Amino acid sequence: MTSRIKNMTEGSPGKLIFTFALPLMMGNVFQQLYTVVDTMVVGKYLGVGALAALGAADWMNWMMLGIVQGFTQGFGILMAQEFGAGKYDRLRRVVGNSASLSAVFSLFLVVTGQLMARPVLVLLQTPDAILPDALLYLRIMFLGIPIVMAYNLQACILRSLGDGRTPLQAMVVASLTNIALDLLFVMGFKWGIAGAAAATLIAQLVSGLFCLYHIGKIEILHLEATDFQVQMQLFLRLLGLGFPMAFQNCIIAVGGMIVQFVVNGFGVIFIAGFTATNKLYGLLEIAATSYGYAMITYVGQNLGAGKCRRIRKGMRAAVVIAVVTSVMIGAIMLLSGKIILRGFISGTPDQERQTLQIAFFYLAVMSLFLPVLYILHVVRSAIQGMGNTLLPMVSGIVEFIMRTGTALLLPLAMGETGIFFAEIAAWAGADVVLVISYFAVAGKYLRKEEPAG
Repeated sequence: MTSRIKNMTEGSPGKLIFTFALPLMMGNVFQQLYTVVDTMVVGKYLGVGALAALGAADWMNWMMLGIVQGFTQGFGILMAQEFGAGKYDRLRRVVGNSASLSAVFSLFLVVTGQLMARPVLVLLQTPDAILPDALLYLRIMFLGIPIVMAYNLQACILRSLGDGRTPLQAMVVASLTNIALDLLFVMGFKWGIAGAAAATLIAQLVSGLFCLYHIGKIEILHLEATDFQVQMQLFLRLLGLGFPMAFQNCIIAVGGMIVQFVVNGFGVIFIAGFTATNKLYGLLEIAATSYGYAMITYVGQNLGAGKCRRIRKGMRAAVVIAVVTSVMIGAIMLLSGKIILRGFISGTPDQERQTLQIAFFYLAVMSLFLPVLYILHVVRSAIQGMGNTLLPMVSGIVEFIMRTGTALLLPLAMGETGIFFAEIAAWAGADVVLVISYFAVAGKYLRKEEPAG
């Protein structure tokens, strides 16, 4: 099992980053596969109304997932630094305390999600025709937050030690489970949108158990009861890393909900088209998030080992790889986007034509500006890997301002299609903040390091 652990403080930075990100990409492909299958089953079997309900629930569901991922990724930063420094006793305490904190946070999020689900959907002016299905989907998903938290924490533990292969295998197992259960619950048992939610949670549970089994095989992670006892100093440090990342994801999601509020005013057909493309958003950024995870691990390990100059070398290599990848993915989407989008859409011929036209226009806009998003992920993750989660949080606030400002104002000048540029404006605004922040933070560490040789 220890062969799966990767030390990223030696060797070619570009090769290390790419080979670490590659299995994560493949894992994300399978994760997106079952998201796409969810949407296809709902859209094709249950109709445009159910697809619109899924879209109305998207951002609120993403907000909870973003909070979970923010906390666990913050914890993973410290794990990577302790692993890079070779301090395994401290690594075990970080893992144990992270598990204890995750358990508490997940229960809090379950209660909060159940209380806020309906009021938020009503506040967003979700159409009455799709409100019951959207609410049912959210209630089921929020009950499963402890499962989602457990999987994300375990995946972050593995990634912080340089293991990208086990999360890939977990995603393969989860994807196959989810697809099978989607077909069984929605088309076989006819449980509707509730069946799609249940299938997703059971798949997450399976992937979490898979990761737990493999973590148990890592000798340096054999924990004792004392490792789970919360230590105040460590608690505050983990909270200091995790909370800004969770808050950053939260405000990005709130911005997305404001966009959804605007979209909800354009009718069910527009909502369905917007939702169809949003379900491909994960495919568009599939490599970006993988490069981001790679950069957090790479930067964290090298910082822990005191090899700060390697951080800048890795950064240059990662930006080149990310931009080339984004151009390739954007081109594929422009060429084959309509074929993929047709798999999500059903209804009368006129409904299908209108929905496809809306969906492809939005997909084309995002595909053309995809390099902006990829630079965002790489730079933000590098800053986070250096232990600074406050500046990325500021970039999240800028994202919120740009996204909501564009969504509220541009449709007044351009009509409905103006909403499609809200994401682009958010990415660009965040990039400006992050690039400036990176040079400031990286420069501080380079000044501390002695000249090479």
